[in-house]
Amino acid sequence: MIAQQVIEDTCEWAIMHGVAFRQADNSARHCPFSIAPMTMKLDVYQHLRNVTPMVAKLINRVSEDHDFLQASLSDVAKADPFFGHLIQLHHQAHGDTNNRKSVVRQPLLLMRTDYMDDEQNGAKVVEFNGIAAGMAPFGQKATELHQYIQQQWPHTYQAWTENPSAIPEKNTALTQLASGIAVAAFKVKNEAGDSGKPTFLMVIQKNEDNVYDQHLLEIELQRLGIRTVRRTFEQLSTELSSGEHQRLILQDVGGIDVVYLRAGYQYSDYYAPDMDQHECCHTLSQTRLFIELHNVAMNATISQQLATSKTIQMLLTMMPATDYVRWGLSIEEAILIKSVLAEMKPVNTDTIAWFNTTANKQQWVLKNQGEGGGHCIFGDDISRKLKQLPAKEYDAWALMQRLYPREREVPTMAIRDSKQTYIDNLVSEIGLFTVTFINVPATTLDGYAGYLVRSKPANEGEGGIHSGQGILDSLALVD
Repeated sequence: MIAQQVIEDTCEWAIMHGVAFRQADNSARHCPFSIAPMTMKLDVYQHLRNVTPMVAKLINRVSEDHDFLQASLSDVAKADPFFGHLIQLHHQAHGDTNNRKSVVRQPLLLMRTDYMDDEQNGAKVVEFNGIAAGMAPFGQKATELHQYIQQQWPHTYQAWTENPSAIPEKNTALTQLASGIAVAAFKVKNEAGDSGKPTFLMVIQKNEDNVYDQHLLEIELQRLGIRTVRRTFEQLSTELSSGEHQRLILQDVGGIDVVYLRAGYQYSDYYAPDMDQHECCHTLSQTRLFIELHNVAMNATISQQLATSKTIQMLLTMMPATDYVRWGLSIEEAILIKSVLAEMKPVNTDTIAWFNTTANKQQWVLKNQGEGGGHCIFGDDISRKLKQLPAKEYDAWALMQRLYPREREVPTMAIRDSKQTYIDNLVSEIGLFTVTFINVPATTLDGYAGYLVRSKPANEGEGGIHSGQGILDSLALVD
């Protein structure tokens, strides 16, 4: 057991440093966290560090291959209404194969590639996160929290650490992400010839509870000389206009240099209760499209959101490495990327028959196109779901090899709501952040931008920090 004094001290540290969620009454609740870091073999981590910028390079180029996106996602657009809506917006922005439009927005891909280190097959991609890919600040702060525990409460840290000889891995996800954004912001500002500070616009959800992770990024950007503003799509629908040379103008603020979407990955982000339901969804999604028609650095573009979808992940997994040359990758880079892609299968009558008669059902997970937690179905529940699915919705789903990461070798303590919970089967997911700005040489932004570790009990299907049984964690390396 951990002394109550240690729990209170670490929870207060977490809240004081912004590792918290806002509550309905405007109080703060600390994020759940582990008391000591997970360990990973050095060679596994180095492999992921090496391959992840290449994954980002691939996704960045796929996202600008508009012919490929429209052709590849036409079926899922019919099967998933939200993706159908995104494809419509994509056509409005970029036209079609016979009438391709040029746009001036400057893609800024802030991506988190999530991995699990499978016991049998090694580290594999869980998913690509190209929109609302947050929690870089929490990733860095979790590392700093463990450093604090190691220094302030060394006996507690040693008692619960997995391997005393493991070396904590430095994590500057917050500062690196902010630095990449700043490069884009100053570039767009200089091109516009405006005076004053560059301006960063974060598009947020109304009544957002994850404000502290967002504010930590804003504070770092402010330190770098950037003004930050926050708006919902509903607010932006009446506050945006066009300036000279397709400059994006925000009412009472002026020119906008970077737009960062922390909303827009689900239908509800385009719904405003005070507006007519059909009208509001059209108006707010057109607001997103309006932003993209201006000279602004942007994450996530509609194209980036489509390129990081489960369907594109499946297609990249299924195609041979030689096909990657379409996007300017070498065969060596393609083979490296393929080494971290877990097997995926489309949902159709053949795969359903195979799954129900031949497959080991525990080795697969069924996923739809949804972002975040709550979109995965496991084991025997897959057969039940496939039986319920109408054929017209098959293309919205995919089967993916289920990953079984090794369990932590020693038990740990999770701290949640200022209470400790003993866990003897903790598994971890590591997300590696990358920053790719399409108009800046690779030497300026080297790609990798820190990490986020989230852990959960092995028997829990959902490991979200918000709603699941996930806890913030950090990383220590062993030979």
